[in-house]
Amino acid sequence: MRYQPCKDESLLTASYDYHLPEELIATTPVYPRDQSKLLVYDRKTQTIVHAKFENLLEYIPSGCQIFLNDTRVIKARVFGAKASGGRIELLFNKPIDALHSLVFIKGRVKVGTELIFDEGLEATVTALNGDGSRVVIFRHHKEPLRFESLVLLLDRIGHIPLPPYIHREERAEDAQDYQTLFASKAGAVAAPTASLHFTPELFEALQKRHITHKITLHVGAGTFKPVEAEHILEHPMHSEYFHIPDDAATLLDTAQEILAIGTTVTRTVEYYTRSGKKEGECDLFLNPHNPPLRVNHLLTNFHLPKSTLIMLVSAFVGREKTLALYEEAIAHHYRFFSYGDAMLIL
Repeated sequence: MRYQPCKDESLLTASYDYHLPEELIATTPVYPRDQSKLLVYDRKTQTIVHAKFENLLEYIPSGCQIFLNDTRVIKARVFGAKASGGRIELLFNKPIDALHSLVFIKGRVKVGTELIFDEGLEATVTALNGDGSRVVIFRHHKEPLRFESLVLLLDRIGHIPLPPYIHREERAEDAQDYQTLFASKAGAVAAPTASLHFTPELFEALQKRHITHKITLHVGAGTFKPVEAEHILEHPMHSEYFHIPDDAATLLDTAQEILAIGTTVTRTVEYYTRSGKKEGECDLFLNPHNPPLRVNHLLTNFHLPKSTLIMLVSAFVGREKTLALYEEAIAHHYRFFSYGDAMLIL
């Protein structure tokens, strides 16, 4: 579908751009994690408060229930070689079915290319997709390998898939830093970063004060895919597997006030609200022309220019206000992206 030229800047990808000084891109987290900065924006009063994440509970409305993503980041990045020679790097993205997996490969391959990794892990390329992704079948010592067994093997030989804007090699600390305290369902290749700010003490205090619900969305590599279309509604949104437990779905069917911890939770909840599905593939693109219907409040990090994530934030407060809040954060030297600071939208 092609869109005619229009004066609505909220439809133009270029309108979601902003200048970020490179030194504000966080390449490591702050310690303790709850010492990160927290920008609190109240939509009713249109006021901004600058705080620390350790003070989060002071700003969450009483009686509000909390939704979190319990996905676990797997060591999805592995290095190997083609059977014919030549080094390659593979990033596992997600399973397609019992035996086929969607991956990204650095290195030229074609259908039929055999890839060899450590500990007897092998893969055969079965398809080349137009978006740059590849389909492979994994084997272990020549036997087909299902996803559940692949994850265990990747945990031994793989590496944490740090976001592309963190221009450094993986450190031992990343195995813990790039994982939430409550991560339990293996399958993500990127962390639900709004949850990374919690310390055990703060999370315990949150659970004592508010009812919490855990849902699952396995964050895929598509979360980092830039919007390349001129008009945002032409962007082909990536899909990710999600699951919502029955008790969480029952709560969502009420008018109970909720806070979504992160954009992944927001997309999952909003997809359920629109579809009624508790499990499947979520491909919902939230933006000012598709605003939230169910989520009342949002906790999130600061996102890349011209990304679907900054457009999601704009779905809550509008494009101009989002850019103004980002400029406010830059002026106060907030740290951006996955290991950066947070914003609470009330």
